[in-house]
Amino acid sequence: MADSHAKHHDYHLVDPSPWPIVGATATFVLAVGAIMWMHGAQPWIMGLGILGVLYTMFMWWRDVVIESHRGDHTKIVQLHLRYGMILFIASEVMFFVAWFWAFFDASLFADEAMQASRLEVTGGAWPPKGVHVFDPWHLPLLNTLILLTSGTTVTWAHHALIHNDRKSLIWGLALTIILGMLFTSIQAYEYAHAAFAFSRNNGGNIYGSTFFMATGFHGFHVIIGTIFLIVCFFRALAGHFRPDQHFGFEAAAWYWHFVDVIWLFLFACIYVWGSAGAAVGHE
Repeated sequence: MADSHAKHHDYHLVDPSPWPIVGATATFVLAVGAIMWMHGAQPWIMGLGILGVLYTMFMWWRDVVIESHRGDHTKIVQLHLRYGMILFIASEVMFFVAWFWAFFDASLFADEAMQASRLEVTGGAWPPKGVHVFDPWHLPLLNTLILLTSGTTVTWAHHALIHNDRKSLIWGLALTIILGMLFTSIQAYEYAHAAFAFSRNNGGNIYGSTFFMATGFHGFHVIIGTIFLIVCFFRALAGHFRPDQHFGFEAAAWYWHFVDVIWLFLFACIYVWGSAGAAVGHE
């Protein structure tokens, strides 16, 4: 009798998996717990949701790695995985379009006469009067150099993998991870010393809201990318990647370059352009 599971095509028919329903349930618990916490309840329900989401992520991605080693990720499947990653990054770009839109809408139309509330919170100037912005040529410039350097180290690691140089692959990943952690540490220090800290107690301020939303969302992506690279680092140590099959690493590298490029726009628009506006508007 012929094997009913014999594979005569280049596509991957996914095996039945519990993780979509488990992940959806954990996400629901996380959302409900977060809402309850914001209304004064204890955060333990949200904590259970976070643990459930993390468990789902680990187990689901473990299954994907097993499928790859089993030979299910053929050339066509790898191509479709690349398409999926490209669309995911494109969707992330749209998130940042929203944050940039909010920043430029507030900054370019700070004196919009038709919006009394806008004039009230900006004083007709951008940055609003009394707001002391960061000097872009100190910590922001340092973080820019750190991210650009990390882009070169992850590219070095990628080329090392293609040429089957496992030692350079591991070193390149390790250096990229260290630089990513350094970026996050400097940004945390920067946030702790922001003169325009957002506070709900006094109503906050429009500059702090747009600044922290854009740069903080990027910082969150740096943390995600660093975790992505850490997973790749341990997989590289275990010898999972081959020159002809390493989509997991390739996806991490694409994501990291996306983070680099977005930061260049943030640095140029929010730090440099915003600082120039402060110098002109507050003379």
